[in-house]
Amino acid sequence: MTDEVRRAWAYLSRVAEPPCPELTALVAQLGPVEAAGRVKAGRVEPEVLSKVEARQELDCAANDLDILDRMGGRLITPDDDEWPLLRFRAFRGGDVLKRPNGHPPLVLWASGPTRLDEATERAAAIVGTRAATAYGEHVAADLAAGLVEREVTVVSGGAYGIDGAAHRAALACEGETVAIVAGGIDNPYPAGHSALFHRIRRECLLVSEYPPGTAPGRLRFLTRNRLVAALTGATVVVEAGLRSGAANTAGWAKVLGRSVCAVPGPVTSAASAGCHALLRDGAMLIGRAEQVVELVGRVGELAREERHPETPLDGLAPAEKRVHDALPARGAHTVDEIAALAGLPPHQVLGPLTMLELAGLVESVDGCWRIVRRRRARLSRSDGGPR
Repeated sequence: MTDEVRRAWAYLSRVAEPPCPELTALVAQLGPVEAAGRVKAGRVEPEVLSKVEARQELDCAANDLDILDRMGGRLITPDDDEWPLLRFRAFRGGDVLKRPNGHPPLVLWASGPTRLDEATERAAAIVGTRAATAYGEHVAADLAAGLVEREVTVVSGGAYGIDGAAHRAALACEGETVAIVAGGIDNPYPAGHSALFHRIRRECLLVSEYPPGTAPGRLRFLTRNRLVAALTGATVVVEAGLRSGAANTAGWAKVLGRSVCAVPGPVTSAASAGCHALLRDGAMLIGRAEQVVELVGRVGELAREERHPETPLDGLAPAEKRVHDALPARGAHTVDEIAALAGLPPHQVLGPLTMLELAGLVESVDGCWRIVRRRRARLSRSDGGPR
């Protein structure tokens, strides 16, 4: 990319509030250099002029690029190999385009050694409330650690609470994490996470569609959320209120055709109310990282079957279970009594009783049968009985 082209992209990035599909179309038609020249001169169609006239004389490109260079950052444009073209194709859908801001970015400002296209090829977003509970932060960290262990990039917004817990866990496990912020990457919000952002820039990737020096705002946070959803295969909401940025990100994920997941919490917790609303609306319930990998991983990459608690009765045949159920909790029964209670002929009871006895579940005493209690077995051993 030549210096002239680079300055043109930087100027166009600031001249209109992103996303601006009218400006994007102009650049696609004329190229960045000619488009920038026409915007500066005011020689554009009225629909474009209405978007840029407030800033068309504000050319901070040289200063913005100087800040970017000092950070060791780069501009990622649609002409670059690093541009996540496949991810941004989701913005072509009719339902997406009907939504405000339902368009891809014009350009991305980035800092960090990780390539955006490679990081987002296999990625999941972990988002949630800033006012996270200890439970929420624990779950977010556990999910993030499990994802990076399986070579999945963790994407989030760098905020306090759930976002920060996810980023920190990914870094602690030496995995890939991408923070997408709603202001300039030179001074990302919140300031209290400056050390975290510095580490992300040094080891992974910090991204924004806003040029350096841009202050975050409520609308910019909501605009940023579409990128968090678009650049991942699934969005996992760990904790969220009924009206929250995390719920907004989940909404973008749904309309973009991405998987929406939610972690359940206590029904009495306001921090989980948004998650429960998402689950009622069809979101996938998530409790383990493997379940997320099923959604964003390779074809056929399934979570291991979760182990269930086992009891001595699990391996019994149907007839053996019926006979065992016919035995009293206390006391003993004869074979005829067992047969009547089990609904089986007496001759069909003896076989199951023998198998139950071999399994150590029942015993015969004075011609009757009773259930072997573990406590009774422990007492007999402690008294010097058979072992």
